Amino acid sequence: MVTQISQPEKISPDTQLFTEEATFQWTKQWYPIAVIEFLDPSRPHPVQLLGKELVLWRDRNNQWRCFEDRCPHRLVPLSEGRVEADGTLLCAYHAWRFDETGKCVSIPQSKDKDTENQHLNNPRSCAIAYPTQEQQGLLWVWPESGDQAEQESQSRKPRLIPELEEKSDKVVKLFWYVRDMPFGWDYFMENVCDPAHVPVSHHGMMGSRYKDAKYYNMIREREISTQNGFAFSLEPVAPTIEKAVHDFQPPCLMKISSSFKDGAKFILALYVSPTRPGWCRHIGCQILVKSNEGKTPKGLAFFALPMPTWLGHILASSFLHQDLVFLHYQEKIIARQGTQNWLSAVYTPNPQDKMVITLRKWLEKRAGGGIPWAEGTNPELPPPQRDKQQLFDVWSTHTQHCRVCQDALKNINRTRLFAYIGAGVCLLFAVILDARMVAMTLGSQSLKEVGSWLMIPPSGAFWGAIVGAIILALGGYYLKKLSRLFYVYEFGHSQND
Repeated sequence: MVTQISQPEKISPDTQLFTEEATFQWTKQWYPIAVIEFLDPSRPHPVQLLGKELVLWRDRNNQWRCFEDRCPHRLVPLSEGRVEADGTLLCAYHAWRFDETGKCVSIPQSKDKDTENQHLNNPRSCAIAYPTQEQQGLLWVWPESGDQAEQESQSRKPRLIPELEEKSDKVVKLFWYVRDMPFGWDYFMENVCDPAHVPVSHHGMMGSRYKDAKYYNMIREREISTQNGFAFSLEPVAPTIEKAVHDFQPPCLMKISSSFKDGAKFILALYVSPTRPGWCRHIGCQILVKSNEGKTPKGLAFFALPMPTWLGHILASSFLHQDLVFLHYQEKIIARQGTQNWLSAVYTPNPQDKMVITLRKWLEKRAGGGIPWAEGTNPELPPPQRDKQQLFDVWSTHTQHCRVCQDALKNINRTRLFAYIGAGVCLLFAVILDARMVAMTLGSQSLKEVGSWLMIPPSGAFWGAIVGAIILALGGYYLKKLSRLFYVYEFGHSQND
């Protein structure tokens, strides 16, 4: 049953909804932490989750594993080690090796084999392993370790997208995207609970700040639940849309669905995992479900157009950075106010804020008030980043973790080098052509005749070489500008007319 809240004074969800159910347990959940196709299986990958330092690596059975990122020997990071040919993870400090379960299988500095076996059988020699599973192209991690965690993880399913399980020709999945964002989990979720910002923040890409910032209401589609979140729909919607729903499924999924009257559907699957204070990891994907007549609906702006994955990744910054600057500073501004009550710090008079308020109430009343960071994690937020090049950094938040983008960058740089070399060769060829004709003329004609010959335009081959040099040089220049997008993409709303 749908409950409609139409009066501004009733925007805040009823406190009676937040009763009885047990508090949401953040550590007893599955989190998507990586896109498998973007990981390099030849090396370990450091990641963070709930303040824990973890390492991902692929074992001899081609299964991805997750360990705590510290060797039990001297507590150095295993992510600085190696994945060996036998499918073990080697600590590069003293060459201890670990199998897929975390058991240590080699301590080469032992006095003899018996002594080594004695050390290997000591539980203290084991790496700390966390449950993992691979679903829908994502690597999921359960952030508790041990036998009990293994059992509990098997009793709960990750927040999958049902449409991707259908294996139907009607379902078109576009590329996954992953990015570390310089603001917290709650501010990411707050942002995607807020459709009102879209035509304003994403002016020119997803509407107009001057024409499309209009009134709409948000209708509760699913009552709030500690374990299953809540859902709201928008009203009114475009004439071609039957229903548009924002569905929050804790701890990590916001599923935004637009169902069209012709049977088509557009789904934006937005995952976010809390990594460390002031940071989160976003993994997203568009899913297009064809209409009854087989027509594919439009996706999110130009990102639904056919393009290589790496191009979609670098162009994603043009969208993400439009919100990034707001959320990074918003989090710091609210923290500086020192209030524990989010509602008392903001002014939310319009019905468009209903879902944001519900999220904050869920977090406060149902989920312990915030992320329970791992022991030893400094809960203080990092200071606001004033250097825009650092704030809009793409390399350390995406490219260095993405095998697809690293390969593309190498190819672009190689092509750019060839373009510059080609431009130089063309220019040299043009000079040789011109000099050769002059030399031939000097050898066969008088000085007077040479002067008249110089008035004749150069040959077509000469101009062809010059044009080729210009085209190749411009190509190299624009490839250099393209390669920069793998490192940084700066954005300012004041320049977005």
